Amino acid sequence: MAAITSFRDFDIMLNPVSRLAVAAALSMAVCTAPALAQSESAPASTAPTAAQADALVAQAEKEFFDYSVEASRVAWVNATYLTEDTDALAAQVGAKGTEMSVRYALEAAKFEAVPGLSYDTRRKLDILRAGIVLPAPTTPGAANELNAISTKLQSDYGKGRGTLGGQPISGSDIEAEMGNLERTPNEYKEMWTSWHDNVGKPMRGEFERLVTITNEGAKELGFADAGAMWRSNYDMPPDEFAKVTEKLWQDVKPLYDSLHCYVRDKLNAKYGDAVQPGTGPIRADLLGNMWAQEWGNIYPLVAPAGAGDLGYDIGKLLKAKGYVETSPTETDPAKRGVWEKEMFKIGEGFFSSLGFDPLPETFWTRTQFIKPLDREVVCHASAWDIDNKDDIRIKMCTKVDSGDFVTIHHELGHNYYQRAYKDQSFLYLNGANDGFHEAIGDTVALSITPQYLVDIGLLDPAKVPGADKDIGLLLRQAMDKIAFLPFGLLIDRWRWGVFDGSIQPADYNKAWNDMRLRYQGIVPPAERPADAFDAGAKYHIPASVPYTRYFLARLLQFQFYEAACRQAGWKGPLHRCSFYGNKEVGAKLNAMLEMGASRPWPDALEVFTGSRQMSGKALAAYFAPLKTWLDRQNKGKSCGW
Repeated sequence: MAAITSFRDFDIMLNPVSRLAVAAALSMAVCTAPALAQSESAPASTAPTAAQADALVAQAEKEFFDYSVEASRVAWVNATYLTEDTDALAAQVGAKGTEMSVRYALEAAKFEAVPGLSYDTRRKLDILRAGIVLPAPTTPGAANELNAISTKLQSDYGKGRGTLGGQPISGSDIEAEMGNLERTPNEYKEMWTSWHDNVGKPMRGEFERLVTITNEGAKELGFADAGAMWRSNYDMPPDEFAKVTEKLWQDVKPLYDSLHCYVRDKLNAKYGDAVQPGTGPIRADLLGNMWAQEWGNIYPLVAPAGAGDLGYDIGKLLKAKGYVETSPTETDPAKRGVWEKEMFKIGEGFFSSLGFDPLPETFWTRTQFIKPLDREVVCHASAWDIDNKDDIRIKMCTKVDSGDFVTIHHELGHNYYQRAYKDQSFLYLNGANDGFHEAIGDTVALSITPQYLVDIGLLDPAKVPGADKDIGLLLRQAMDKIAFLPFGLLIDRWRWGVFDGSIQPADYNKAWNDMRLRYQGIVPPAERPADAFDAGAKYHIPASVPYTRYFLARLLQFQFYEAACRQAGWKGPLHRCSFYGNKEVGAKLNAMLEMGASRPWPDALEVFTGSRQMSGKALAAYFAPLKTWLDRQNKGKSCGW
């Protein structure tokens, strides 16, 4: 599912083969293999054979395909029409998928040591065994209980409310107000505390039960715990993957530390020592985002003198061109979502310029572009593939602003990826790894440079920022992309500890805030009670969506982007490159996308970038001028926390 900056975090809804998939809407086992019927296993008296493994895979792929269409339709209805009835339907379909997926996973495990398996059969058996996010044990009733809990957790999140001035405020609205610089520290504190108390805290008991059931299911499949199972999906041993991600974080941590030090100093100057001290951690609610995961909303507070004014804001450019955000009071269906849809047309145009085919007509008739007036929906942005072929669509509560302009490009990246690999066999209908899926849209978003805005007629060529604005441009991006990195890592670091038992239920909240302090250098705006459950106030926790993909995507997008700019023959500063309109780049990109999950991710990475290793080097190169500038600004300050 999606990177990632808000209640409309970038998310993806794939067919249920995906480890990203139906959790976003069914909150079920986002499984590579929800099956409708148990496969025929080898007779107990004979050892399983390669031929039987081939037959198992063939049966699984046929049944999964049929189930996935049904499950995706139910998930779509549930996410776009939240009621007790659609919750029940989602739980029912999810339970069927979970139970059958575990059944197939157990069958696949029987062939783990069978000699003579073909490459495809071996790979698909591994996908069957390890691709479930929430595996239920075979204990009678466990699948139903697990899915009832997970569906309720997501539904409760979607209906969640905080307060502002003592009045209830919805998730999408409270997000906007957290980024409103006219609010006071006390108002930020109220919104932060009320959202975490009202949304997170009530989930704690059910989340604990979900962990217990999920671990039981993972152990039946031969894994130490569910966290180890999640980490096994990266073409390397689980413990090795944990080490790889920690190394990647250490590669980019110096840049984050420099940004943290600079931003803290600016917040101290704005609010004073009583609100934000000049040393130590940053108060979490002052960073313009409910989770302090991206800080772009407070850019005006930290903009460098003389270079901070970029000269344009995409949201204002859109409005200057006549784009009008649908009013909450507009009831005429013909006028609702008109200009929001046009924003998607711009996004489609980027991919068309690379040589990709236009979106299908059904995309425009079935996408949810804005929040409906008459019902509750999950506003969290997500990209969907309903039929594993051409019925691709997006669910979003779009606003005419810069953030959603970028989000649209990101979500469309998922849809174009889905369509590129649609001719693969069912178990390969996925990204090379889940970080790839998130990174593709972000790679396109990096190409939303001033020149791109000129090319599509949004920005006057005379108003393209000069080289003297480069630090401002880079700092504005770093406030989102660099600030996100530790958050992208710690979500699953915390869950891995919960799953392996090193974090006990009594310590859920302490461990969460300790980890936020360790990685992000932030603290809550007020002391948190021991029975709080602040992790539950983040969508991906109640929705059971693995989060490491977003951390990987933040690194991979720069690798992809650097490769695209190299292929396009770009010679200037990397951050000024746009590959809009370059069909050669599009062709090479498509060659990687259409591989789906058919090969290990290093093979896919090599096709487009020439490298087989994930690395933070491209990101560091992109922001190198900013790092030098930040260190100059921080000279003499007490950095760190």
